[in-house]
Amino acid sequence: MNVLVYLVPLALLLGLGGLFAFLWSLKSGQYDDLDGAAVRVLSDDDLPDSARPASSAAPERHRS
Repeated sequence: MNVLVYLVPLALLLGLGGLFAFLWSLKSGQYDDLDGAAVRVLSDDDLPDSARPASSAAPERHRS
């Protein structure tokens, strides 16, 4: 039973810390753009030209 003297305040501190972190993230705008990350995942801008499908590959420029 003596362990409850340590565990109850520790649980309250961890809970308040989690609540503080969540409120800080709301205030700093972490949840403003919920759809942007989902759309960025589908983008293949980071692939080299050789790995892209032929329909989406950038046209090659001919040097004169």
